[in-house]
Amino acid sequence: MRPGRPRCPRRIENEPDVTYFKPRGVPLDGLDVVILSLEELEAVRLIDLEGMEQEQASQKMGISRRAFWEDLQGARRKIVEALVGGKAIEIKGGSYMVEAKRKFRCYDCQNEWEEPYGTGRPQKCPECGCMNIHRHPDDRGYSRPVRGGRGRCFRGVEETP
Repeated sequence: MRPGRPRCPRRIENEPDVTYFKPRGVPLDGLDVVILSLEELEAVRLIDLEGMEQEQASQKMGISRRAFWEDLQGARRKIVEALVGGKAIEIKGGSYMVEAKRKFRCYDCQNEWEEPYGTGRPQKCPECGCMNIHRHPDDRGYSRPVRGGRGRCFRGVEETP
């Protein structure tokens, strides 16, 4: 029997700083744990926190609407299971890649910000509106990451434990 089709890595904006939540007053050793993958967390964040439409969010993650919907439903199910059942939530693993960004600096107001690749060069500073902006000195000389393979998946990206 042939193995199933490999799962396409999802693009996420960043890895969370906090990766574990548990009910208050319950010792850790007595808790069941629900594992929420980073791409599931990203799906919930884009829809429920950022307020994006499913089409826009699936494009941002680089996957089909159906794959996005499955990630979103899985995440919501796990979150509700943990809340209703008094379980801990651990955020880890999955098949993802952190979205690459470019850094810019305004040389009038010294504002620094990031823009994702593929959005074009900013025309003005988002803080002061001036046009005296350049790539950040720490970000010069780097180019867009090369993605190999065929199709929509980014082949060669390893699944993170």
